[in-house]
Amino acid sequence: MPRPVLLIHGGAGDITDSRIAGKFKGIKEALRAAWEKLEPSSNAPGNALDAVETAVRSMELDEAFNAGYGACLNTAGEVEMEASLMEGRDLRSGCVTLLRDVMHPITVARRLMERKRHVFLGGEAALELALSTGSERLPPGALITESARQALRQFKEQQAAGADTTYARTELDEARTDPKGDTVGAVAIDLDGHIVVGTSTGGITGKWPGRIGDTPLLGCGTYADNTIGGVSTTGHGETIMRYNLAQRILGAIQHQGLSAQAAADQECQRMTKRIGGTGGAIVIDHNGQVGISFTSRRMAWGYVQDGIIHYGIEHNEVLQEPLVPINE
Repeated sequence: MPRPVLLIHGGAGDITDSRIAGKFKGIKEALRAAWEKLEPSSNAPGNALDAVETAVRSMELDEAFNAGYGACLNTAGEVEMEASLMEGRDLRSGCVTLLRDVMHPITVARRLMERKRHVFLGGEAALELALSTGSERLPPGALITESARQALRQFKEQQAAGADTTYARTELDEARTDPKGDTVGAVAIDLDGHIVVGTSTGGITGKWPGRIGDTPLLGCGTYADNTIGGVSTTGHGETIMRYNLAQRILGAIQHQGLSAQAAADQECQRMTKRIGGTGGAIVIDHNGQVGISFTSRRMAWGYVQDGIIHYGIEHNEVLQEPLVPINE
């Protein structure tokens, strides 16, 4: 049986130097909160589903990430969120999109998955599900941060400098600059070999109202299969959707016999070479081996294994610290 592993990401893109400390802090806080759900104890064997939900919920509360509180804004200055959750035993899943004014889209996705009737809900239907299953309706604008407002102002200033219309920004422009697309995600495998994946995002700054990205789409932003592995992706959503990144990585593991790392490297690089946009992925295969790859400038990531947090944001960077802080 594989050892439990918890692997998360906090978004890929043009992450500025000033945001690195916040990313690292949030990554480590999420890992520490979620590991308690995954670590075997005398009372419980550890649960990958609870661990993934807890890790993503932690990042949805942290404005260092583009999910939940701190989600980016569309051209109308509104937050529209999306999330997906999938478990690899029975391939059950829940996907939600165009969700507004509630915290924790990942939990709404779990509630949908556990109802076992539908896989995907959007807009008012997703909101109704959230409110009918325990989510609180937040006041309009409660999820908007000043940094999100500033990012939208900068986006519109750049638009105005180069074009007259709100919709003039091209796909290639977005793929190259990846404006605040810091999707969050988590993959976990527990002692039973059960793999769960969750992904949550606010999309990209300056998106059209009603735009749906890769995050809630199975095979693009999220996929889990206990016989192969689990993948959560991040980056330029239109690129990831067109390439079907998560499924291609799992296909490379299953049909080409590649390791999780080799499959992630191969498919992220092929995607960018083919389409031009950038992105990244975190992977755990059915043996508990991890893969972390990105073609963006940076991607925040971290995982726990054998009591150590491994984390990084630059290419070819691996930092470490104890899961339990030394001062404790």
